Amino acid sequence: MEELRLNPVLENLKRGGPAVILPKDIGPIIAYTGVGKDSICIEAGTGSAFLTVSLANICKKVYTYEKDEKFFEFAKENIKRSFLENIEIQNKDIVESGFDVKFEKQKVDLVMLDMPHAERAVKYSIKVLKKGKFLVGYLTNLEQVKEFVKECEHEKFQDIFTIETIEREYLIKEKGTRPVHQGLMHTAYLVFARK
Repeated sequence: MEELRLNPVLENLKRGGPAVILPKDIGPIIAYTGVGKDSICIEAGTGSAFLTVSLANICKKVYTYEKDEKFFEFAKENIKRSFLENIEIQNKDIVESGFDVKFEKQKVDLVMLDMPHAERAVKYSIKVLKKGKFLVGYLTNLEQVKEFVKECEHEKFQDIFTIETIEREYLIKEKGTRPVHQGLMHTAYLVFARK
């Protein structure tokens, strides 16, 4: 892929810190979970805040947690650059202590986990999700996927499925149309599980 194409909401965000979740993975997260203008989302593993900002652009509220102090500061700056005011970010390790207790009463529409050992947060996720809503794991290897799915099954999540999105851009020319030489291939596996 010759250049990274970003929508206007993400264009002002900085890269070069923690890895970003790209539009090719953001799209399926939004499409499969059905989040929208009335949705409240929790994300753990803010990273560069690309997904955070994408969710906040269409959802009512996003609560996001980042345990790494440097990533937390980087994400805070990107959130400021987005000019969105419906994001709350905390520097907290949810694997150690879970989500804020308020979410056990005020349930949410999506829990998104993009962090090492995401399987350890599945038990907290089931407690804060509304019935019929989704937990999504953004996982870089199949060993993580297996552990995550096992925990989802243990917590009685339903409709568990895993996808990988691969993006290939095309060159359109007068004398020939073909794919570019390189595509944006593996970034992560997306595991969806419904409460």
